[in-house]
Amino acid sequence: MIMQKYVLLFLIIISSCGKDKSKSNNEVLVEDSISKQLDRERIDSIIIYTNIFQISYNEKFEQPNWVKYTVRDIVKNADRDGMKFYTVDSVYTSDDNDYHSNRWDRGHMAPAGSFNDSYENLYSTFSYLNVALQYDDLNRGAWVDLEQQVREWADKFGDIEIEIYLEFDSNHIILDTGAHVPTAFLKHVFFPDGSKKCYYFPNISPDKIWNEYQIECD
Repeated sequence: MIMQKYVLLFLIIISSCGKDKSKSNNEVLVEDSISKQLDRERIDSIIIYTNIFQISYNEKFEQPNWVKYTVRDIVKNADRDGMKFYTVDSVYTSDDNDYHSNRWDRGHMAPAGSFNDSYENLYSTFSYLNVALQYDDLNRGAWVDLEQQVREWADKFGDIEIEIYLEFDSNHIILDTGAHVPTAFLKHVFFPDGSKKCYYFPNISPDKIWNEYQIECD
């Protein structure tokens, strides 16, 4: 069994030791081993590094704030059949209850199809750290179509850097379970030649194809 490895380093403690004082006291760095101590207040920005992605996670919303990862030209060596989403002991995340009997999918931010070159990488995408409450028609439609297009670009041009930012309007939906539903997703696509494309997806049933969601990056 693959163990996800994380350790919580509270930056307020680091700051008191004379380290980087530019970071917020409520920001946490998560790295290499599991911490099961959750006897603390929820934090609105935890920076998490795994073998495939970097995430700012919002425990108060039980959703990511943003996700960054790299799409590479890979060969498929692992299959997702039978894989289930799992929580992480060191972070307050959403869980199965938030997706029960509703229209919200467990929307991968770093997509499974872009990391099936190994079982370890593929399994990492099924962490609830990497999941957002995403409208089912969006997750299975324009969103996944853009993910496939990015893989094709990576095959043609080389590594593609991705940044996804979740938007929460002041009147965004809050489920009875306590998880917050993103209003929209902003996706930045960085190409090896320095060019960039940006896409904005409202978290509703899409009425356009993926490339019609492109916006000006500024």
